[in-house]
Amino acid sequence: MERPELPLQQLHAFVVLAEELHFGRAATRLGIAQPPLSQQIRRLEDKVGHALFSRGPGGITLTPAGRELLPAARHALNGLADGLAAARDVGSGRTGRLRIGFAASLALTVLPGLLRTFRERFPAVDLDIQEMTTTPQLAALRERTMDIGLVREPPTDDADLGFATVLTEPFVAVLPSAHPFAAQRAVRVEQLADCPFVLLPRAVGPSLYDQITGLCIAAGFTPRVAQHAVEWQTVCALVETGLGVSLAPESIRRIRLKGVAFRRIEPNTTRTRAAVAWRKNDSNPLVPRLLAALDRDPSGRL
Repeated sequence: MERPELPLQQLHAFVVLAEELHFGRAATRLGIAQPPLSQQIRRLEDKVGHALFSRGPGGITLTPAGRELLPAARHALNGLADGLAAARDVGSGRTGRLRIGFAASLALTVLPGLLRTFRERFPAVDLDIQEMTTTPQLAALRERTMDIGLVREPPTDDADLGFATVLTEPFVAVLPSAHPFAAQRAVRVEQLADCPFVLLPRAVGPSLYDQITGLCIAAGFTPRVAQHAVEWQTVCALVETGLGVSLAPESIRRIRLKGVAFRRIEPNTTRTRAAVAWRKNDSNPLVPRLLAALDRDPSGRL
């Protein structure tokens, strides 16, 4: 089908005249004089190839061609008005879609408050939320398949991505509840030297992995990894079965498993950092809107 070339000004003039059926009143509504209105109608009729109005002593009426064109003209003008309004809403950050990734442990701390605050301010925005570890999040941000990330131990210097700390917390020991060390109020890291460990693979969060192994190395041993698991909930479940122990961010305490005990570690000076991540050159207006939601409480508790 050949695409018609109909100026919107002519369609608008046609609809107004069809509603008024009076050149004077229609011209007043349009804010123009009658001669330009008549010219626009004639040009539109030339494009259609048929008269749209019957002109007689009793006034003007729509012809069959005019009656057929009127609903389509209204639909086109209304559709354009709706499209312009939607474009303005998206451009201003009132509506649109925001793709958010988050590390599983941050679903227990930062994520709920951040999303609640953002939804209160921008209820019409569609949120696409996906759980993934830090390394895949950073890759998704660079590939533009994600807009915002909530990550653990982000890079300290990145030319393309920006980071803002939302939470810092210490590490805890994760033990089977029947483990002898679970009877202690605190566990010295060197006590874990002979224990098998359950850890996240280094590939999914290199900095966090290095922090955990660094705690062990500082205590005089290299952890013997018996099992890897990609998510902290799985780590805890495997610890519960007795496959090993682990060191984890303190917020992992919120994963409540009857067979798992969490204990403070000594020394207790190392802290892990969680941050919100974004592309520095992102043109999506929703990104700064979400970053602004962090202003209520910079600690990330919101």
